[in-house]
Amino acid sequence: MSDGVHRAGLLGAVLTAVAAGVAAGVAIENRAVGRVRSRPDPEAREPFGALHTAGRTVLADDGVPLHVEIDGDPDAELTIVFVHGFTLSMDCWHYQRRDLGGHDRAAGPPAGRLVFYDQRSHGSSGRGPKEHATIDQLGRDLHRVLDAVAPRGPVVLVGHSMGGMTIMALADAHPELFGERVAGVALISTSPGLRGEALLGLPTLVGKVVDPVAPHLVASMQRRAALVERGRRASSDLAFLLTRHYGFGDNPPPSLVAFLERMLARMPFDTMGDFFATFADHDKLACLPVLSGVPTLVLVGERDLLTPAEHSRLIAREAPGAELVVLAGAGHMVILERPGLVNLHLRALLRRATAK
Repeated sequence: MSDGVHRAGLLGAVLTAVAAGVAAGVAIENRAVGRVRSRPDPEAREPFGALHTAGRTVLADDGVPLHVEIDGDPDAELTIVFVHGFTLSMDCWHYQRRDLGGHDRAAGPPAGRLVFYDQRSHGSSGRGPKEHATIDQLGRDLHRVLDAVAPRGPVVLVGHSMGGMTIMALADAHPELFGERVAGVALISTSPGLRGEALLGLPTLVGKVVDPVAPHLVASMQRRAALVERGRRASSDLAFLLTRHYGFGDNPPPSLVAFLERMLARMPFDTMGDFFATFADHDKLACLPVLSGVPTLVLVGERDLLTPAEHSRLIAREAPGAELVVLAGAGHMVILERPGLVNLHLRALLRRATAK
């Protein structure tokens, strides 16, 4: 039996077992979804997705239009650039935009000039060609955004998940920027690249089995994108449960889960598939020493299933002087789940970045 056939057989067995477990769990959980959605929700009145400005377009080096919005204090010396993760949009930074941009006066004054943009093929930005759906290309996109909207003065880069990988790609390609120009970095719920260590929260051994054949599975699903999309739309309760499980830790408010679910649903499956290979190839461990001497915050939720805390611990070890923060009980979307604590640590980072 060939190695590829053997792996495919193992993958089939793994997915069958996982599917059986999920089906059994969903049969039980579906009865509780209505109760979860209707329980008291402290965030029910929060205007998720409403904090927008007119924005502007920045062209990437291959001509893809990137949608950029600027908020906060327009005259501030410091610019803070927020880089979102895979299948999300700038809306995922809702609480950071609200509290650091001065929308909520109780949260304090604007932290600086805030820049948000939608990564290529996400949100309001244009879709790029499949061959450019790479972490390195995202790093080049970030470089274009900096040149266009923050050509002078100190900058702090804040990245979540794939956004953190984007910042690492920029550091790999342009280490000279990290010092006086990039005065601070926050890497939140992200990874330097550990293939097979975690795949959708599956155990490490399962991840190592699935990893070699997963690209073929995704390609097959892309060819059946219309069928997959119909399944996504028909499985609203399952989508809610999976979003809750993989996005958050303990008992997130239903409105947060629904908000994240809406963001995920906006991205077509065939576009998602374009990026799959780049996560398998992502490896920026060697560039992390570039952050030495740059105030760096590495923050992760203790219960992050997608980029487990061990990935952040490794980043902190390889980036001398980085501050590591692990928030108890929080999941991958820690920026939504624990915004008060995240913003507290971001303000501390900004103070370090601007200290003379």
